[in-house]
Amino acid sequence: MTSFTDQLSRKIEIQFQPKRIISLVPSQTELLYDLGLEEEVVGITKFCIHPHQWFKEKEKVGGTKNFWLDTIDELNPDLIIGNKEENYEIGIAELSRKYPVWMSDVSDVDSGLEMIRLVAQITDRAERGNEIIQSINNAFEKLPTFKPQRVLYLIWHEPWMAAGKGTFIDSMISKLGWINAVEEFRYPALAEEQLLELNPDLVLLSSEPYPFKEDHLKSIIKFLPNASVHLVDGEPFSWYGSRMIQAPAYFATLPFRKL
Repeated sequence: MTSFTDQLSRKIEIQFQPKRIISLVPSQTELLYDLGLEEEVVGITKFCIHPHQWFKEKEKVGGTKNFWLDTIDELNPDLIIGNKEENYEIGIAELSRKYPVWMSDVSDVDSGLEMIRLVAQITDRAERGNEIIQSINNAFEKLPTFKPQRVLYLIWHEPWMAAGKGTFIDSMISKLGWINAVEEFRYPALAEEQLLELNPDLVLLSSEPYPFKEDHLKSIIKFLPNASVHLVDGEPFSWYGSRMIQAPAYFATLPFRKL
């Protein structure tokens, strides 16, 4: 048995190298694919949409917050990979009584890169993990200069909820040279009068977890007429695995980013 420490400072022991891996987080599932673990990954969640081939073929184990424990037992994993924010504590505790569960805790770009390094290490893909990290760093070095703006990044409707401080999204906003208009931590719910008080220069309506549409954009414009309001793909802003390689190229295409 080999011991590893996860991002919650929990020690787990596995029979190294793991041969039957379950991923409970979409962005980390995509990372496992990019690490070349086609044969080793036996189970993913119903929200693990990338890569598409895995979504079609891999066994589903429920959602990120509602695991199908019987299905997981049938798959008999020798490693489960989850995340503190995206998974639910009771379910993780239940799984940890039976299986090695490695947990990530990602709140910014740096901890995202560390997650990649550690997951690559525990899956015996350290060299490939370093290549992915280098590709991410290279991509961000080519990021163009963005116009400084106070940004409100909305993730939910009824109630309105925003990405605040201490989130990966906030870290990505900072990477772009923007200022998060929300000073509260995590994902505060905001009344319309609070949105007015924030008075952002730019409002971004994410495609996930709430799928904002044109009607929501028009609604925001009505009571924030001085803001520039746009629908954006949430994956480049919030997926903290190997998707970070693609994020800067997407950011560079945004029409409202120019100086």
